[in-house]
Amino acid sequence: MSFSKLGLSAPILKAVSELGYRQPTDIQKQAIPIILSGRDLMAAAQTGTGKTASFVLPILEKLSAEGELRGRSIRALILTPTRELAVQVEVNIAQYAKYLNLSSLAVYGGVDSQAQKERLEKGVDILVATPGRLLDMAYQRALFFDDLEILVLDEADRMLDMGFINDLNKIIDRLPGHRQSLLFSATLTDDVRYLADTVYDDAAEITISPHKKAAPKINQWLITVDKDQKSALLSYFIIEQQWDQALIFVEKKHSAAKLVEQLGKRGIVADSIHSGRSQAVREKILADFKAGNLRFLIATGIAARGIDIDGLSRVVNYDLPYPAEDYIHRIGRTGRAGASGEAISFVSKDDFKNLCAIESLLGKVIQRKEVDAFPVRKIVPISILNYRPKHLK
Repeated sequence: MSFSKLGLSAPILKAVSELGYRQPTDIQKQAIPIILSGRDLMAAAQTGTGKTASFVLPILEKLSAEGELRGRSIRALILTPTRELAVQVEVNIAQYAKYLNLSSLAVYGGVDSQAQKERLEKGVDILVATPGRLLDMAYQRALFFDDLEILVLDEADRMLDMGFINDLNKIIDRLPGHRQSLLFSATLTDDVRYLADTVYDDAAEITISPHKKAAPKINQWLITVDKDQKSALLSYFIIEQQWDQALIFVEKKHSAAKLVEQLGKRGIVADSIHSGRSQAVREKILADFKAGNLRFLIATGIAARGIDIDGLSRVVNYDLPYPAEDYIHRIGRTGRAGASGEAISFVSKDDFKNLCAIESLLGKVIQRKEVDAFPVRKIVPISILNYRPKHLK
């Protein structure tokens, strides 16, 4: 099936063709016709499946057909959990709307709000926002929701995990009842479904690949290593295997800064993004990484969603994530849009329970590899595939 079969107009088809899109992904095939029909939708789709285009393209089609933009009004609202994802979604919108006379804007915290307020004065067709900053703008009467036609909750599960439920409820209470509502989530948990019930009564529901499946073209493997040898092991791989680029995940922001320093002592240039760095600095570092000017980026979980880099070779779990679902989001930064990628995890004995939870989620044991130069003192036991945390037993 081609994009031309989905009911999209020539300007949108031209833009996606120039971006190299040839055939719609599964989520795009199913979601675009439903959204174009005007029906509400709840969809479960993994990161890296083309989810953003699945709702942005039909929104562009609908808004380009008719509608009037008034000052401080918005016609479509896309809520995202993080600044990084808000920026990325707005970039995608601008690319897809290249040949349309539609405006878009991302608003988020961590930067001065004045420029965002001034931009909203003229009105915006599509606003991408994090919940907190959106409420700030609403309280300051920088925007109104009377003309809103479409609401999108993107990464709904993540927004709930981050404690945004109260903000979401406050926002939803302000929106007009007559609107189209779309909810996208990696998982349709009970909490997500409860949230969906507050958004709409009767929605179409689609699920693209069960959440227990990782992207099929990602080569996943792990290496067991003692904690005090992790930075040396990472340096070994970067130097000996001549890695071109890697996104390296750690759990805590002080660990990110420490690892950058340790790599620097071995002649490896790296930088880090985490909640302790300003939004401007984070955006600059991400831009350098995407452009290839920075080869090795150390990141905490804030970067697990919202980083979209064509051809990213590998993701490294320097620290295993908790909860286990975050593993899927992390490795989904590579192997995107049908490309292949590599996901490597460093696992120490203290990580065993986390490892078991991740492998149970995947439904398979991750391949183990060894490096003779790094013998392990504290052996990591053989995995227990049916491991379940105590609170679930």
